[in-house]
Amino acid sequence: MFQHLSPLAADPILGLMSAYRADSNPHKIDLGVGVYKDEAGDTPVMRAVKEAETRLLASQKTKTYVGPAGAALFNEEVAQLVLGKTLAASTRERRCTFQTPGGCGGLRLAAEFINKSKPGARIFVSDPTWANHIPLLGDAGLQIEKYPYYDYGTHSIRFDDMMATLQKAQAGDLVLLHGCCHNPCGADLNHEQWVAVRDLALKNGFTPFIDLAYQGLGDGVEEDCYGVRLLGEALPELVIVSSCSKNFGLYRERVGALTVLCETAASMKAAASLIASTARGIYSMPPDHGATVVEMILQDSALHADWEQELTQMRERINGLRTLLVERLHAAGVERDFSFIQHEKGMFSFLGISVAQVQTLVKDYSIYLVDSSRINVAGINHDNIDYLVNSIKKVIA
Repeated sequence: MFQHLSPLAADPILGLMSAYRADSNPHKIDLGVGVYKDEAGDTPVMRAVKEAETRLLASQKTKTYVGPAGAALFNEEVAQLVLGKTLAASTRERRCTFQTPGGCGGLRLAAEFINKSKPGARIFVSDPTWANHIPLLGDAGLQIEKYPYYDYGTHSIRFDDMMATLQKAQAGDLVLLHGCCHNPCGADLNHEQWVAVRDLALKNGFTPFIDLAYQGLGDGVEEDCYGVRLLGEALPELVIVSSCSKNFGLYRERVGALTVLCETAASMKAAASLIASTARGIYSMPPDHGATVVEMILQDSALHADWEQELTQMRERINGLRTLLVERLHAAGVERDFSFIQHEKGMFSFLGISVAQVQTLVKDYSIYLVDSSRINVAGINHDNIDYLVNSIKKVIA
């Protein structure tokens, strides 16, 4: 049955991970893998997470299934985290939230649900977008269209071109938007641009689909939800997938959520039943441990405050590294303008160098990044930044 199969090409990120681990260069730097790293190069377990896990292990009395929708209290807490308490309350009768196995699980569950609702539905995604968006959505049967987003020459959003393309999106179509900290470019919509997207959605009738993977790592926990809440307050339908991988550091625990706003309470009940059936047919039940940890943190005022404090430190570290990298490149005499990096948000930015230059960084300097020149800013620290800067200088000279 399987004799005719040929191996697929390695995933670019996973291939970089393997090459980095095998590299004996003491100066090697990993800027490819999209996880937060601290100054020591580690991805730490957050203080509030450790405390919540300690309490959970001491108090948990069963490992039985929770149910296809996950824990009801987790779902409500995450909905309030994303939408804010006021909007979460005002939409409660027409909103459903499902705990999912990470953001990826949420994206796939949403795509399968949408395809059952409207087989072959069209979804517009930004160019560029996170590489896994295409298989997660397309393999479920959705038809992928792209809209212009990032100008590699000016390192800015091609907003006029984006809006011109989205004029084609109509009722029955979806538009995928990054809620904050765009992956891979780091260039986010400003408030005025979010308003324009809302107005176009109201006019044309398409359904926004927001991937909110980095809440708290851009401008703040509340600030990063400006677009989500603006659209949620105005539109009859909205799809939101959120992740706890980055802002709670729960990568391996696979904690995410799918929130769907419907036009009426009746349509919400029908949607919720279909989502539950879809989840049952994919993974049956979501994992519980990480979700319970998040629930405990959001429920406990002291844990919540400590979590936000540590998340703020992570965000400020990333933003500080952006500024430091730009300053060090300038101080090293690099003539090219990298100032755009300082103004982008989240963990990612493009360096804006060629594929050949990227490959030289990898092969000759053991600086690992993907061919698009996307870097994980959190992979930089005070010990490796001078080596990184000098290597970039040599490669682009």
